[in-house]
Amino acid sequence: MNTTDAIGFDFNDSATRASSVRPLAARVRPTSIENYCGQEHILGPDSALRQAILNGELHSMILWGPPGTGKTTLAKILAEQSRAQFETLSAVSAGVKDIRQVVELAKQRQQSNISTLLFIDEVHRFNKSQQDALLPHIEDGLFVFIGATTENPSFELNNALLSRVRVYTLQSLSVTDLINVLTRAIQDVENGLGDCGVGIDASLIEKIANVADGDARSALGMLELAVQFAGARNLDHVDDALLAEVLRERASRFDKKGEHFYDQISALHKSVRGSAPDGALYWFARMLEGGCDPLYIARRVVRMASEDIGNADPRALTIALNAWDVQSRLGSPEGELSLAQAVVYLAVAPKSNAVYKALAHAKKIANEHGAEPVPLHLRNAPTDLMKSLDYGAEYRYAHDYDEAYAAGENYLPEALKDEVIYQPTEQGLEAKIKARLAHFKTLDLASETPRYSDSDSNQ
Repeated sequence: MNTTDAIGFDFNDSATRASSVRPLAARVRPTSIENYCGQEHILGPDSALRQAILNGELHSMILWGPPGTGKTTLAKILAEQSRAQFETLSAVSAGVKDIRQVVELAKQRQQSNISTLLFIDEVHRFNKSQQDALLPHIEDGLFVFIGATTENPSFELNNALLSRVRVYTLQSLSVTDLINVLTRAIQDVENGLGDCGVGIDASLIEKIANVADGDARSALGMLELAVQFAGARNLDHVDDALLAEVLRERASRFDKKGEHFYDQISALHKSVRGSAPDGALYWFARMLEGGCDPLYIARRVVRMASEDIGNADPRALTIALNAWDVQSRLGSPEGELSLAQAVVYLAVAPKSNAVYKALAHAKKIANEHGAEPVPLHLRNAPTDLMKSLDYGAEYRYAHDYDEAYAAGENYLPEALKDEVIYQPTEQGLEAKIKARLAHFKTLDLASETPRYSDSDSNQ
């Protein structure tokens, strides 16, 4: 073992074993702003928030950021710095009754000039009435409120609450930040992993930091698990093979209902749209490794085929549906390979959003023009009464004409007869479709009952 590049701790030490009952991330949580890692953009030396913390001048706030970026830690440091009593609730299990209990405690403390800081984790899980229950107490300063959320506050929190707080965005920790967090945990004799004879090279610490995806809790969990594996096997060193085993067991940060989920599916979709197969495959693999249901991806791939490729290459939709079918029938890994094939095909296919735009335009004019009547010649006439009212009269059967096209025939309500809804592009097969429609328009203009006026400029 290279002693200059390795850090050791004593797995067999009784104090270390006793302290390990609590997760490592909880044991080594920093208690001062000086030991807090990351978030320099809001906690830099000259930042307003840092000055407020150091001066004990707290205000209610929302801490918004990915998991493991220090939201809870920062809230506890704020409470300690301001000498406020720290009360914490989880929006997963708490309700209005729990808020009322904190309110009563805060009122009692207020009489003794003791301040209260109420921290609510996952505050986005509170419904509107639960959020409203906080408003008067934030307003009159009964307690300082800090809410933590991984979700976009503008989507999940009501405007009344947002207007009474400041929102601070926490970012994923850098690799350097995570290396510092891990190194401190290893060197912390009192609460961390101490000094105990199981070594880990600096290169492996860096590897953990790289795969932790900016999440300090995840990084510390992987480190702790690696140490436990080594200790249980009487090893004095965490090597590459053991760390690889730990990494296989880790759960990638992936919330199927959270913002990271939507960020990744957005990245996949935009990579396909941008004709970038490498990017598309990367995000596809990231989602699979993170535990995303492949059938969800299959549905989104079908959407991409119609929205971004459309009639430029109609085979894209068939390939997407076939991949979905393979995943449904065979599962993984065969289905994943078929989905990868579809993702690559869609990424390299010619692109057209003409159908997507046409549908949006059709819906728009349908809403704007209301219930325009169906022209008589297009109506069905199954009864004598309907025929007597000229239902279906003067309809021209397209197959009776050259090129199976009844030149000049109108298929829209009279008020909309000059509307051009579908406008194909020059991409792939759609270029041929565009040429064919242009030819039909020429026939329309030359017919005795022209469908378009000469002044119509729509193509």
